Amino acid sequence: MLGHREPIELTITSGEDYREIREAIRSLCTKFPLDYWLKVEKAEAYPQAFVDALTEAGWLSALIPEEYGGAGLPFRAAGVVLEEIMACGGNAGMIFAQMYTMGTVLRHGSAEQKQKYLPEIAKGNIRLQAFGVTEPTSGSDTTSLRTSAVRDGDSYVINGQKIWTSRARQSDLMLLLARTTPRSEVAKKTDGLSVFLVDMRAAVGNGMTIQPLDAFINHQTNEVFFDNLRIPADSLIGEEGKGFKYILSGMNSERILASHVHIGSGRWFIETAVKYAKERIVFDRPIGQNQGIQFPIAEAYANVVAADMLTRKAVALYDVGKETGEDANLARLFSAEANWQAAEACFQTHGGFAAAKEFHVERRWREARLGRIAPVSHNLVLAYIAEHVLKLPRSY
Repeated sequence: MLGHREPIELTITSGEDYREIREAIRSLCTKFPLDYWLKVEKAEAYPQAFVDALTEAGWLSALIPEEYGGAGLPFRAAGVVLEEIMACGGNAGMIFAQMYTMGTVLRHGSAEQKQKYLPEIAKGNIRLQAFGVTEPTSGSDTTSLRTSAVRDGDSYVINGQKIWTSRARQSDLMLLLARTTPRSEVAKKTDGLSVFLVDMRAAVGNGMTIQPLDAFINHQTNEVFFDNLRIPADSLIGEEGKGFKYILSGMNSERILASHVHIGSGRWFIETAVKYAKERIVFDRPIGQNQGIQFPIAEAYANVVAADMLTRKAVALYDVGKETGEDANLARLFSAEANWQAAEACFQTHGGFAAAKEFHVERRWREARLGRIAPVSHNLVLAYIAEHVLKLPRSY
């Protein structure tokens, strides 16, 4: 039966949950107004001051357990942090990777690795934001990646290339997926992939090279090259050859956090469009009096609210340890679409002024467009739903 699943009792709130966290983030963001983000983008810089403020306030360690010096907050609370940053006009895309990449260490890292790195991340002494998976030739076909890691005594030797590795220049650690057994030698193409936690402080200049990659938004993304990079064998996360499973286990959390980013962004677009529609006078009346302006904003609002409820359901399942594949993907699909619809409505409401950087709409509009293809494209989400939810034949 369509949609048939075992009943699960969940508490899903509406309205402003975690109000204290929301108010704290709003207060922090007042120190970093829209003009701050415009200056950061014009300089193609990293928002170091903003990240430092978040770190000092403890928000980047929200998901690190208290035993390692973190806040130990629920997953929903971390999502609320990201949502409010976006709703205030900031760019949470610059920082949220640390939250989901760290989950791989939490779930699959050894006790020694957790004790070595998590307290230092919680203190803000080191940063984990680089995620090396995508490659120029494989793209979304992760099992076809070519970066190799060959065991050599007490080390692994890594060769290959990664692309779209955001914030590699601002990170101390990288979560890296590489093939430890050639694809021709494994029974399943998902076997033979391993995850490593690479200390980039020692790697850059000693086999690792980072090259900035220009893009249509300031996302601080890069190409990363590995040329006989030698790393300690204890950099391996979990079991050798099981890395694909470890990465997959983190993708649902990535999709859910990304959904919070889209919801916050959609809220900003709607609030900005409503404000402008009330203030902009044409033919002696506010443009918001025209249904041609009203209806797109109203429809965008409805879709953001609906996407928000899907996201709340997904994160509620995640927080109680239930399977979230379907719900995480649905939340990601609808939140990204709702955000883009809100971006379009806001752009149209502003007319020609939307193209003026001083209004900040075009910058946020470009960021919203990226959300429909990264960190996962809509087609891959639909392929997941078709195969794993509707049980249609696999299309790829």
